[in-house]
Amino acid sequence: MNWRFWKRDDAPMPAPGDPDWERSLINRMALEHLRDQRRGRRWSYIFKILILLYLIGILGAALARNAWEGLKTGEDHTALIQVKGVISAETAASADRVITALREAFEADHVKGVIIRINSPGGSPVQSGYIADEIHRLKEKYKKDNEKEMPVYAVAVDLCASGGYYIAAAADQIYVDKASLVGSIGVRIDGFGFVDAMKDFGVERRLLTAGANKGILDPFSPLPESQRAFIQTVLDDLHRQFIAAVKTGRGDRLQGGEEIFSGLFWSGEQALTLGLADGLGNSSYVARELIGAETLVDYTKKKDLLESFAERLGANVAGGLLQVLGLADFGSLR
Repeated sequence: MNWRFWKRDDAPMPAPGDPDWERSLINRMALEHLRDQRRGRRWSYIFKILILLYLIGILGAALARNAWEGLKTGEDHTALIQVKGVISAETAASADRVITALREAFEADHVKGVIIRINSPGGSPVQSGYIADEIHRLKEKYKKDNEKEMPVYAVAVDLCASGGYYIAAAADQIYVDKASLVGSIGVRIDGFGFVDAMKDFGVERRLLTAGANKGILDPFSPLPESQRAFIQTVLDDLHRQFIAAVKTGRGDRLQGGEEIFSGLFWSGEQALTLGLADGLGNSSYVARELIGAETLVDYTKKKDLLESFAERLGANVAGGLLQVLGLADFGSLR
């Protein structure tokens, strides 16, 4: 045995000839174990303190931002509301978040105008419709209560398409960058069919339904022509609603023909020619030159600290579970 492994400078190791050397060795091992435990607890305390400081820092930054926004709202300003990413009930661009921000902006004392900055490929027609309807309602209510109008501008960033344009059409005017992509006024539904693949693999699909069309759009079953025609009628109806909303919002400013409603999209410059937009400019330009209140205050409803922490914690727990099950890379595009 290599006794030097156990040797420490503060105490001599027992010699093998010592009658109590086994007891001494056990005592030394126990002592080393206790020291290791103390070192582990020390590092644990350090990590906990660092995590606590990190959370305090996040909280402090959030409070500082809110305080700064509060100071700015004491003067005339332009309310900025961002519609960013896919529009759906589960995203930051949900109707609940955007409508809450709109209501706060219209009710604030020093707001001179509202800018809805859109960078979205679209999403849910229901969520987009909720937001567009609320813009119209708030404008009417504000005009009735204050005997004047609250100007609402939509500003397109990179992408203002489909449901994003649905929302923009409810604004008084739409401003774009010359390279923005604007339009895509259409409705789609997509999926996959694996019927032939299942036949090749000798797999039998067993789908039991109550209702002749309950299994409609099942990817493992054929799509009869009658069901395809029915789905097309639903899409056509949604498309009709979309077109009506755009025509209501844009009116005589639309200069193109039916190609506007074909699902195509155009650059910002082309959108101006077609009457899909009113001018070139960003949020700062609109606030300064059109609304007359250059200071921008972001009213966008962001996730609070507890919500963000809970989502991150849930993601970490799920990731750890996948690691334990050996499924961490399953379905990964790497």
